[in-house]
Amino acid sequence: MRAQNVTAETKALTFRKFKDGDEKHVAWKNQIFQASWTHKCPTYVHRTPPCQGSCPSGEEIRGWLGIVRGMEKPPKGMDWQEYAFQRSTNANPFPSVMGRVCPAPCQTGCNRNMVEDFVGINAVEQFIGDTALEKGYKLVPPGEDTGKKVAIIGGGPAGLSAAYQLRRRGHGCTVFDDHAELGGMMMYGIPGYRTPRDMLAGEIKRIIDMGVSLRLNTYVGKDVSIEELEKEFDAILWAIGCKYGRALPVPGAYAPNCVSGVDFLSEFNQKQKHFVPKRVVVVGGGDTSIDVASVARRLGYNSVPEDQVKDMGHDNAADGSQIGYVAHDVAELGVREGAEVTLTSLFPIENMTAAEHEVQDALREGVDIQGGVMPVEVILNDEGLATGLKMAKCSLDKKGIPSLIDGTEYVISADIIVSAIGQYGNLEGLDELNNGRGFIDADPYYQVKGRQGHFVAGDIVRPHLLTTAIGQGAIAADTIDRYMQATELKKRPKVDVHHFNLLAKLNEADLAPEEFLIEEGSDMRGTSSSDYAVHNYEDRSAFEVIPYDVLFLGHFPYTARNLRKDIPVTADEVLGHFGERMKGLSTENAQTEAKRCMSCGMCFECDNCVLYCPQDAVKRTPKKETTTGRYVYTDYNRCIGCHICAEVCPTGYINMGLGE
Repeated sequence: MRAQNVTAETKALTFRKFKDGDEKHVAWKNQIFQASWTHKCPTYVHRTPPCQGSCPSGEEIRGWLGIVRGMEKPPKGMDWQEYAFQRSTNANPFPSVMGRVCPAPCQTGCNRNMVEDFVGINAVEQFIGDTALEKGYKLVPPGEDTGKKVAIIGGGPAGLSAAYQLRRRGHGCTVFDDHAELGGMMMYGIPGYRTPRDMLAGEIKRIIDMGVSLRLNTYVGKDVSIEELEKEFDAILWAIGCKYGRALPVPGAYAPNCVSGVDFLSEFNQKQKHFVPKRVVVVGGGDTSIDVASVARRLGYNSVPEDQVKDMGHDNAADGSQIGYVAHDVAELGVREGAEVTLTSLFPIENMTAAEHEVQDALREGVDIQGGVMPVEVILNDEGLATGLKMAKCSLDKKGIPSLIDGTEYVISADIIVSAIGQYGNLEGLDELNNGRGFIDADPYYQVKGRQGHFVAGDIVRPHLLTTAIGQGAIAADTIDRYMQATELKKRPKVDVHHFNLLAKLNEADLAPEEFLIEEGSDMRGTSSSDYAVHNYEDRSAFEVIPYDVLFLGHFPYTARNLRKDIPVTADEVLGHFGERMKGLSTENAQTEAKRCMSCGMCFECDNCVLYCPQDAVKRTPKKETTTGRYVYTDYNRCIGCHICAEVCPTGYINMGLGE
C-alpha cells in the first residue's frame, strides 16, 4: 500500500491493508504465488458496481461517470456532454431533477466509502441534466410505429418514465392526468426551491416531444371509465400515485385543522397556500415532513383581524370530514412573522429517514425537531379544533413499533397539525382495482393481478422514492412491450439494472467481431486468434455486484469530494426565501469529481497490470482496436499464472480463472 501523508487538513483514510496486531512479516510470494507459477491465467470479468446495484431506477452510473471523466469516448460527431446525457437517460429521463432531490442510495453503496468518502454521484447527475437543458439536447427519437396504443393513467415519474420507454419502442402513448400540468409528486409534492419548475418542465417537455398524447384535467373512473379505456387501447398502465395522506392514529386526529402533508404541499405548489398559522406541528420524520416544515418556515405567519379570516376547508380523504385550515385573503396580507414550526419523529434525529442534509437545513432554518417521541392525543377545544398535540417519549422494538414511556407525556401547542406518516391511493371510481388497503397489487413484472392487459407502477404499488417509481415505470414498459408482441416474459436478471454492453460498444467504435462462417470456423481450434469472437471476456454483471474487498484499495489516494456550493439559509433569512439552496458543479469540478469513481468491475486504464507483470505477458491493446473494456490483453504464451496482475488491479476486473 502506498504511503499517505495525512495532515491536519486531510481526513485520515479509513482503508487499512493491515489490522492492529498484524506484526509478523509475510513474504509477498506467499501471498501472491502458489508456486513460481500456477495453471491459472487472467480473464477479464465485468461485474456491476454497488452504486448501480443500489439505484432503484437502474442507472448505468459507472458508465456516465466514465464519460464525464474522459475515459470512455463518445462516438464521432457527438460531444461528451451529450454522450453522458444519452447514457444517463437510457434509464432515467430526469437527470436534472433527480440530481437535486434523490436521496442517492447509490452513494450509500459506493465502494469509495471504504477509502474516504463516496463519489458525489447526484452532483454529477445534476450537472449532466442542467447541461442538457442548457444545450437543448433531445432524448433518443421514437422507434418505428407499431400501431399499438397504451393508456397511461398518471403523469408523474412512473407514468412519464413508462411513456418515454414505450415511445422508444414505437408504441403510441396517451397520458391521462387529473391535474392541469404533468409531474405528479415532482410537481405537486416537492417545493419548487428543490425542483426548479423550469428544469422540471424542460425534462417533461422532452418526453412529450417524442409524440406522447395528453388528456389533462381528466379523472379516470369519473370522466372516463375503465371499459372505455379497454376498448380504445391495447394496454393500460396505472401510475396514479398516492394522493391521500394517513391521519394520525390517535384520538382527535380528524379535527378540521389536522391536515395531511400531501394536501399541505399540494395546495402550496398550486399557489393556494400563502402563509400558515402561528404554531405548526408536523409529525413524520421523512422527506415529506421536512418539506412541510421548511415550507411553513418560508411562508410564515400573518396576523390579520379575525373578521378577515376565510375558511379554506376541503374534504378529508378518509371520511369526508373537513380538514381545512385557517388562511387569510391574500389581498389583506400584513407584515409576516416567522411561524413556530415543530417537527416530531419516532426515530432519534440521527436516525430519521429524511436525507441528512435536509434535516440539517431544516434545523438551521429554525425548525424545532424532536426525535424519539410519539403522538398520543390531539387536544381539542370546545369548538372541536386542535389546540395542541400530546406527545410522549418512546422506545422502538426491532420492527420499529413504538412503545410509550410512562411519565414522559407533554403537550406541544398547535394551531395546525400536519400528519406526514404515510400515503395511500385515491381509487374512487376504481374500486375493482383496490386491494383493500388503498393500493393496487402487482406481480414481479408489474402486471395487475387477475386483469389481463392492465399494468401498474409507482407509489400506488408501494410508496417509495421518485427513483423507485421511475425504475418501475421502465420495467412495466418492458412488460407491456412483450405483452403487445405476445412474446414470453423472461425472468428478470438478478441484478436488474442497465449494464455496460461490450458488444454494443464495439459496434459503436466500428470494432464489431467479423461474421462467423461455418465453413471456415467450424473446427473451433485457434479461436483465440480469430476475429469472429470477443475473447477472454466474461460478463457477470446481471448476476454479481462487486464488493469492495476484491478491489485493490491501496491504489486510491485520499481525494476530497468536489462539493456543490451550499447556499445556507438561516432562521433569520428563511421567511419568503424560495431560491435554490445549492449551486451545481462547474464543468471542471464535475469532471474532477467523476475521476474519483473507482470504476468497480470495469477496467479504467490505469496500466497497473501492464507495469507489474514480470513476464511482459499483459499488453495494451493496439490503439486502433482499443475501447472501453478492451484496453489490455494477455499473451498466454508468456503468462505463468503468477496472479500479480489480478492483485494490483484496482477495479477487480481481472480474475485468475482461466484454466479452472
